[in-house]
Amino acid sequence: MQLSTTLSLLLISSSMSYASSLSVYQDQSIYNYSPKSSFIGLTKGVKAKCDGNTVELYAIPSCPKDKRLCKELISLNLTEQKLNSIKSNSKVLEQLISLPQPTSFDANAWIKTAKAVGEEQAKLFEESKKSTEELALKKRALEKQAPSKRPLLSREICTNDMELAIPYGYVSFSTSYEADITNEKEVKVTQYLSIVNRSGIDIDADSAMFYYRLANQYVRPVHFNPWIVSKYKPRPNPELSQRKIAKRARSKNRMYDEAVMDVSMASAPAPVASYIDAREYKIDNLTIPSTGLPVDVQVTSWKSPLTCIVKAYPYVNTNAFSVCSFKPKQQIDSTRWKIKSGLTINENAVGEYRDGKYNLYTKLEEDIKILRKFIVKKERETGIFGTTARKKDGFVLTLTNKSDKSKTLTLIDRIPASTTEEIEVKLLEIISDKKINYKMLKDGQVEMKITLAANETKKIEVLFEISYDKDLKISY
Repeated sequence: MQLSTTLSLLLISSSMSYASSLSVYQDQSIYNYSPKSSFIGLTKGVKAKCDGNTVELYAIPSCPKDKRLCKELISLNLTEQKLNSIKSNSKVLEQLISLPQPTSFDANAWIKTAKAVGEEQAKLFEESKKSTEELALKKRALEKQAPSKRPLLSREICTNDMELAIPYGYVSFSTSYEADITNEKEVKVTQYLSIVNRSGIDIDADSAMFYYRLANQYVRPVHFNPWIVSKYKPRPNPELSQRKIAKRARSKNRMYDEAVMDVSMASAPAPVASYIDAREYKIDNLTIPSTGLPVDVQVTSWKSPLTCIVKAYPYVNTNAFSVCSFKPKQQIDSTRWKIKSGLTINENAVGEYRDGKYNLYTKLEEDIKILRKFIVKKERETGIFGTTARKKDGFVLTLTNKSDKSKTLTLIDRIPASTTEEIEVKLLEIISDKKINYKMLKDGQVEMKITLAANETKKIEVLFEISYDKDLKISY
């Protein structure tokens, strides 16, 4: 029994020592693994530790042939060698052509030689052009995958855990969301992590953590400071004191500028860390080769009741749009969404938290057309001794449903809102062929619920009145 327990502990400790992990922060990444060789990757700026002790890293000109990125580097170098060879052949051919000409002249021989030389020059030119394009493509491909063309090695092979501190930007991630609204009463939300590795190090992690925060944070120590009240004492003129400082050093004008600069720098507060929300994600068994291409991994998926309506704000934009609302079961970290309803209907939709819900602006309603025009009414003076001016104004909305189906939309418009008692605004009436259901909300907001039959056009007239003293001038 004791032997079995000991063996189990050895197996556990062995598996723990070989477990690899990746931690990606907003300022750097930490990769822990058990290396099989001294080769780190085609990278630079990386710091390494073995069992907590710093390990020296150095670059070499050659690259192990069995490594994936090395194969691409070797292919690039061979293409570069081929191009240099073609250029050398072209140069030698040009030198041969410029040699002194023989005294005797054989026309047939010259024609044959000229033809051969021309064909060779054309061949070399075409090969040079192709090799130049091939080299440029391979260089760009490698630059997307690795920050260096020099292989980085460690002085010694770490037999246990190697820790690599990878600079900012070499491994990055972002969140994205997909909303499936095929069911009009329920949304299925799927969150993804999109991970990009261009560190020059192929990463294979048993466990990977992604943090929306910095690994290195500076928090300024803060202590209580009493708020002192004291007798007033005139302060010395800072301008004069600065001039005195300036006269003691270099020229008067130059040192005055430097003194002012010193004062502004001294008065600036010490840097204080801004805490980034500790949103974090975990992925098991993650392989992300250094290709520079995003690797999308599903993080979570959940469902929530959904309500979708068509809205329009004609005073801002005459386009109607569909907005779907739901209460998230988890915190949402991104405003960009992919919307699906069987097929993809929007690759770049926008979402936001508002009024206790999350709103997805899914698509434009192309079948609904809206026109908005102002009505100008004559101003007339009424009231005691004619001191009050009453101005009637308004606008007309023309709504057209071009589809063969009935459409219901919520229309949000506005009338002027007054911020002073000297000016009063009131909604007079909303006129249409059929009764319009509307609500007058605060700050002049008018909300209308409108149903348009198939191929129907409806006109709505909104009238309001502004009352103010005739001596006032108003604008809106």
